[in-house]
Amino acid sequence: MKIELSSEQQQLVDTVRKVRMRELAPRAIESIGGKFPHENIKALAAVGVMGMAIPERFGGTDASIVDTVLALEEIAKTCYITAEAVIGEIGVQSRIISTYAPEHLQEKYLPRIASGEGVLSICMTEPDAGTDVAAFRTNSRIEGNEVVINGAKTLISRAQLADVLIVFTRVNGIAGAAGIGCVLVPGGTPGLQAKATYRTMGGDHLCDVTFEDVRVPLDHLILQQDSMKTLINAFNAQRCLNAAMCLGMAEGALEESIRYLRDRRAFGQRIGDFQGLRWKAADMYIDIEAARGLLYRAAASADPFPDPLITAAAKTYCNEMAIRVTNIGVQIHGGYGFTDEFAVSRLYRGARFGSLGGGTTETLRNYVGRHLVDYVDLATGVGIR
Repeated sequence: MKIELSSEQQQLVDTVRKVRMRELAPRAIESIGGKFPHENIKALAAVGVMGMAIPERFGGTDASIVDTVLALEEIAKTCYITAEAVIGEIGVQSRIISTYAPEHLQEKYLPRIASGEGVLSICMTEPDAGTDVAAFRTNSRIEGNEVVINGAKTLISRAQLADVLIVFTRVNGIAGAAGIGCVLVPGGTPGLQAKATYRTMGGDHLCDVTFEDVRVPLDHLILQQDSMKTLINAFNAQRCLNAAMCLGMAEGALEESIRYLRDRRAFGQRIGDFQGLRWKAADMYIDIEAARGLLYRAAASADPFPDPLITAAAKTYCNEMAIRVTNIGVQIHGGYGFTDEFAVSRLYRGARFGSLGGGTTETLRNYVGRHLVDYVDLATGVGIR
């Protein structure tokens, strides 16, 4: 069985790589200051990247999850901040709007995202609940033709810039998982406050968001109660893209390390001539290729969203692989690897986000283990179907 990119997919990767090297790489060190990378987003929009999760009738390309993974992987090789901004537009946010929002809201927001002008923000984590979505307290109360939202979210990306916030919320106070739905809240709506409170080790900023009697039209409640399974299934696309970022950062660290192994000299020879350092490069490559196969298989399972089991396994492995590989990259670079001026330092810090966002690796391991124990048919085994 031969697995390879199609000519169209290879062209996509080549196009994104050219933008990455021409536009993103020269500005990469600036990104750690936390400024939103508007210039990079516009450059990527010009080659169609920002419209990958958007239907063609709204200016997008309606790309597959596999193609979206390939693009984000390439971007992440150079700049975590830009990749994090891109995932906010080509990930689950756009797909939730394009799949569940009414036509007039799709027409309002999706073309701006495809052109690189709009910003989306997904609001999940709360001060007292992260992965435990069923424990969310933020509530949307239906009053006639309006929805009234009260509550708080934290550690939210881009909320202070967003055209619209995609808010996971309880509906009408119904307790537990049965009460979870989703509402769209336009940026600037009275009662909505978003403040960039937290500076991450990756260099971006995360927000505290509060909703105090925020009123939106009823049709902005795009998924009502008992929609948690629907939302989590959709979120598997985000988990694949999270893993793609981690894979890209690991690849970036390997490329930087190979360059350093060739150029750096010690004791009269290239440091890449020392067996111990060659073994480090070999370990990086083996880890990356193992992760790639798992991730691409997860992305290829999308119909329309990826299979949750293989996606959980792929995200867990890619997250932890990226930490290992970027850490080796820092070690290969020695003292230089500890400085902002060398990319491996930035890639290492960026890679650390993966196992925290989009479902912690502990939660995903629990899901995989539960599935294996409770549902695997031992008559047919656990191999590829």
